[in-house]
Amino acid sequence: MPPPRAREERRPLLARRPRGPRRWRRTAAAAVLLVEALERAAFFGVSANLVLYLNSARFHWDGQQASRAALVFLGASYLLAPVGGWLADAYLGRHRAIALSLLLYLSASSLLAATAFLDGRRSFCGEVPESPLGPACPSPDCPRASPTLYCAPTLYSGLLLLALAASSIRSNLTSFGADQQVMDLGRHASRRFFNWLYWSINVGAVMSLLVVAFIQQNVNFLLGYGITVGCVGLAFFIFLFATPIFITKPPTGSQVSSMLKLALQNCCPRLWHRHSTRDSQGTQTLPAQRSPQPGPTPQEDMANFQVLVKILPVMVTLVPYWMVYFQMQSTYVLQGLHLHIPNIFPEYPSNSSVALRAEGSSYKIPEAWLLLANVVVVLILVPVKDHLLDPLLLRCQLLPSALQKMALGMFFGFASVVVAGGLEMERLQYIHRNETVSQQIGKNVYYAAPLSIWWQVPQYLLIGISEIFASIPGLEFAYSEAPRSMQGAIMGIFFCLSGVGSLLGSSLVALLSLPGGWLYCPKDFGNINNCRMDLYFFLLASIQAATALLFIWIAGRYERAAQGPVSQSCPSRDRG
Repeated sequence: MPPPRAREERRPLLARRPRGPRRWRRTAAAAVLLVEALERAAFFGVSANLVLYLNSARFHWDGQQASRAALVFLGASYLLAPVGGWLADAYLGRHRAIALSLLLYLSASSLLAATAFLDGRRSFCGEVPESPLGPACPSPDCPRASPTLYCAPTLYSGLLLLALAASSIRSNLTSFGADQQVMDLGRHASRRFFNWLYWSINVGAVMSLLVVAFIQQNVNFLLGYGITVGCVGLAFFIFLFATPIFITKPPTGSQVSSMLKLALQNCCPRLWHRHSTRDSQGTQTLPAQRSPQPGPTPQEDMANFQVLVKILPVMVTLVPYWMVYFQMQSTYVLQGLHLHIPNIFPEYPSNSSVALRAEGSSYKIPEAWLLLANVVVVLILVPVKDHLLDPLLLRCQLLPSALQKMALGMFFGFASVVVAGGLEMERLQYIHRNETVSQQIGKNVYYAAPLSIWWQVPQYLLIGISEIFASIPGLEFAYSEAPRSMQGAIMGIFFCLSGVGSLLGSSLVALLSLPGGWLYCPKDFGNINNCRMDLYFFLLASIQAATALLFIWIAGRYERAAQGPVSQSCPSRDRG
């Protein structure tokens, strides 16, 4: 164990002049925001075209196998978030956890880039296995043996290491950046930091969608993945270079184990009694385990457990919002493929690798680029909210709390999915009247309604507005209300629950795609014209509306409780 002096909070080395703290706090926060933007650019650079990469001639994975690998990577990048937070709280501290995560990120992304050229694939994956010769298939319905996935162990290992590194950075960099602001500038500076954190995340997304993804599709994947490695390397260098101006805190010991034992003791007293009778140390286990290092007393453990019990219902009732939010990366895209996509770059063949080819020699815009509508609205509204709206409401003493903003964000998410359902109803009316246009996208032909794809823009804009009012205040709430010794773990739980929302939305789609379900239309061959996706959207809207009312009730109880005795301990957590 390091000596007590080494475990104290370390103030920045360069903040020594009277006006230094405020200036260096802003510099430290700006460094964190730049690291976040570069890391997000690298993350989206890996995930945006992962299916296309695995489906290419390098590996010959079919679409379903490539999609499954992409879903594993995205799901793990959210579900592993509590692991990184717990390691930072218990053993590493946030600064060391972020530095090690960036180093792991750099190694794993370099491994992925190495598979993009022939010699690298031979080194890490071996030679491509030859397909065994066999008799010709006598009928189109005869079963075929699925080939072994080439390079699957290497690719899955690299993707899981990337997911672990990205999830650790996601759960720790947010809290670490907020620490730079709260210490000297107060809670309103923390609110502003979370606004600009989300802005930097979307800057990274724009960089990735417009530059990295374009290069991967039109030049080569080696250069595209090389840029992601460069982004991670630059982020690692900036983080280490800015270390002297950072406020770093030692690990105080995670209370996750204590919280689990207290939960077992309160929820299942009989089971806890059996466990405690088998334990020779009985209830003295927790203090004995913490005796070598200073930490919370059993009374503080119980107080923090009570705070955790109040925080978790608020975070859990946000899960249906994430179900709605992730529709823009799944069903919204599917809906857009069945709307008329306008022509751009007519008779310009050099764009054929990025454009969606239609009839004749004209070209279509990539439907996925509508995600930029969501990104742009965040990039525009965050500075407006930070510099104009929030200061005005603050002067008028009308600035809503984080929980009130989250409820408003749920309303905008509800409005987005309702608008999507209304557009789907209108689209199906054209389909039922047999008023369709055929458009070829890749190797598939989609029979679309003669409605322009630009009718989807409102639902993407509404989702972007909902992010500003739900996701950003959600991050602020999770950071400011969590017990200090559990902040990393709580931030990890927040991101983990967003991944749970994504998985629940996907599971609901899979359930409704079973025979007899609203989304069951096997005769459409990839089209959704005989599906009732509008009913799916309205079902999501109903779930969101019901849980929003539940959220308002839970948030009201939480705020009323915070005005009582619990509020006496909140400032101490903020001052940390």
